Amino acid sequence: MIAFLNGVLVARRPSSIYLDVNGVGFEVLMPQTSIAALPETGSQVQVMTYLQVREDGMSLFGFLSLEEKALFEELIGVSGIGPKLALAALSFYSPSELVAAIAAQDVTRISKIPGVGKKMAQRIILELKGVIDGGMDGLLGDASSGASDTGTSSQSSALKGITEALLSMGFTSAEAELALSGAPEGASESAILQYALKRLGSQV
Repeated sequence: MIAFLNGVLVARRPSSIYLDVNGVGFEVLMPQTSIAALPETGSQVQVMTYLQVREDGMSLFGFLSLEEKALFEELIGVSGIGPKLALAALSFYSPSELVAAIAAQDVTRISKIPGVGKKMAQRIILELKGVIDGGMDGLLGDASSGASDTGTSSQSSALKGITEALLSMGFTSAEAELALSGAPEGASESAILQYALKRLGSQV
């Protein structure tokens, strides 16, 4: 999985940005509020990412915070909600505002999100209230505990996931293997990915 991208902001579109990462151009779909909060074109930016793989292609979604990404992942897990509707929700409310509305079971407030009616708002509350009862800390609880348990035992799994990510970016198996040689042991998946992209960039 691609945990984040660090690169130069090339262009903004209504619902996405173009990011240059060591010469590789990525289109990253983002909430409109996050796009508006980015610095000017040509600036170095970092976005948390979520890669969706489907039979008809792949889409990369970006976020300015782990909270925003975590809430997006919870939203697309609700039956009937796809990535576009989840982005619409995060464009309409900040993560803290949406979490507060769900915790308060405020159907009226949630149903104001474009594309979300009363029944969908009730479904969001029903399926997510237990997850976010602890507020933003509860939302990030699983991710935080998982990060603390990461060690050398997960190194091979991380390398496999990063290899798949590099292949999806268009790099060859040989390039991916070379880029990952000498990767720091015990490092997080995102740190190893950054290491590999830097090595690939130096070879271009």
